[in-house]
Amino acid sequence: MADAPLSLAEATAQLTAPGQAFETSVAEIGSVEMRVWRNAPPSLRQVLESSRRFGERDFLVYGQQRQTFAEHFRVAATVERRLRELGVQRGDRVAIASRNLPGWVAAFWGIVSSGAVAVPLNAWWTRDELEFGLTDSGAVAVFVDAERRDVLADSWSRLPAIAHVVVLPDAAADGAKSASAPAPAPPRIWALDEFLGPLADELAEDPPPSPDDIATIFYTSGTTGRPKGAIGTHRNALTNMMNLFFISQRAALRYPDTMPPPDLPTAALLSIPLFHATGCLATMLVAIAAGHKLVLMHHFDPADALSLIERERITTIGGVPTVVMQLLDHPRLAETDISSVRLVSYGGAPAPPELVRRIRQTFQLAQPGNGYGLTETAAAIALNTGPDYVERPTSCGVPVPVCRVAIVPDGHVGSEPPPVGAPDTVGELWVQGPNVIPGYWNRPDETAEAITNGWLHTGDIARLDADGYLHIVDRAKDVIIRGGENVYSIHVETALFEHPDVEDCAVVGLPHPTLGEEVAAFVVVRAGRTLQAGDLQRHLAARLAHFEIPTRLFLRGDPLPRNPQGKLLKRQLRSEATSLSTSPGAVSHDSPT
Repeated sequence: MADAPLSLAEATAQLTAPGQAFETSVAEIGSVEMRVWRNAPPSLRQVLESSRRFGERDFLVYGQQRQTFAEHFRVAATVERRLRELGVQRGDRVAIASRNLPGWVAAFWGIVSSGAVAVPLNAWWTRDELEFGLTDSGAVAVFVDAERRDVLADSWSRLPAIAHVVVLPDAAADGAKSASAPAPAPPRIWALDEFLGPLADELAEDPPPSPDDIATIFYTSGTTGRPKGAIGTHRNALTNMMNLFFISQRAALRYPDTMPPPDLPTAALLSIPLFHATGCLATMLVAIAAGHKLVLMHHFDPADALSLIERERITTIGGVPTVVMQLLDHPRLAETDISSVRLVSYGGAPAPPELVRRIRQTFQLAQPGNGYGLTETAAAIALNTGPDYVERPTSCGVPVPVCRVAIVPDGHVGSEPPPVGAPDTVGELWVQGPNVIPGYWNRPDETAEAITNGWLHTGDIARLDADGYLHIVDRAKDVIIRGGENVYSIHVETALFEHPDVEDCAVVGLPHPTLGEEVAAFVVVRAGRTLQAGDLQRHLAARLAHFEIPTRLFLRGDPLPRNPQGKLLKRQLRSEATSLSTSPGAVSHDSPT
């Protein structure tokens, strides 16, 4: 009979004991005492320097291009030196506006190693939005791909602070290796090779950044309004890195039989944008620190992803739930060799429990994982993986030791959370820890509203079960109040996902003249299937309270609108719903309050 696995508390105690790699200590951050990882590197520059030990091992793969750790280091070190030579000072902002490219990664590491601030901008943004990000951040230089170079071709006269524009090469895009047409205003436009010149072998000898120096400004996704620049410090990013290493080591200690064989090199597929904290801090940062191969996708395509999984022997797939669902639904999956995959992990959006079963059934050697984090927490604070996730498919795991969480009931007043309530109490999730950002760039009012005494008010509705596992119930803005009853959209979406003909869905609240709000659902029907509204209503009636069942139901074949991170654009769906009458895919029924 196999020994029972260590409990979470036992494994945590072993890993955080004095002298161990994950020992914790106390530090004062912004006048608040917090637990920190004692052995976390002091700056991102040290991570880049340490990556040299991986030498000729493959680091970045993009199409047919391969770049070793040694090659990447030389490019990043040269970016650092050139920025200094061109007058970029510590604390200056340098933006990156590009899809996933090897040059994106080198630009990031060169910027943060120099003491400047990397500002990843959403490559899906329009010209006006890109101009906003460059102006709001006060960027003095920007790295762009060919597409963004062309989008911004007429913008430079409105961006007088930008002195240098560096165009990143992309062998898959025509003209990307050229600096293109001259700009009508002052910035110098360089092709990357011209900007770099002879490659350096070492970083500059200047002192490295300090832990609480600003390293990044990631703009929030803007699903709820105008994007805000979330200020990230070196400590924020490196705490996240240590969080993820700790979670991985704890899983290995508790469930050694689920770990991949030592002769199978870790290879991660990056199918989500680097300009998102998950792509940059939870995936790319971990890869360079641990010596993993990182396979970049310019944009996600399930057929291309399956080809890369087979060709590159991918072991780790990450992203958002919709990425995994598209892989599972693709007709080429059955003929693809996916035997190398050992972890299918996601976060950033609600995941239906049904997804756990499908992953276990399809990727038979892989462990599923579901994490929770925000741009404002520098990515992950919890990750539920393997047997724990199978047992608790609605949970995103137990918060890491350096993060405190609190469940705050509606109407609470004060800068400190109330005492811990009974298990399964529902309220707003607050988080405190060394990975929580110090605030928003040039937004003191929004900072004061979102962060008090180091506690981030996440806006997520959550509960902690009796064993300390975190369950996200809903986003506060997505709670539908129907006739005085709270309807949690995630709960309704979970029930919808349990129908075999539902490929994707989203639940929103719509104005109602007497109830205040009514429940509406947009449902994408699985290809080749026929779904009747009445069948779906009966399916939901067996799983939901009467007031939770959508009174407006829209069936569709086209995908739901999502932002580059895969998050549903529910504002857009609400707008669409107001222009749609109850018709071919919609049903309506009267319900008592």
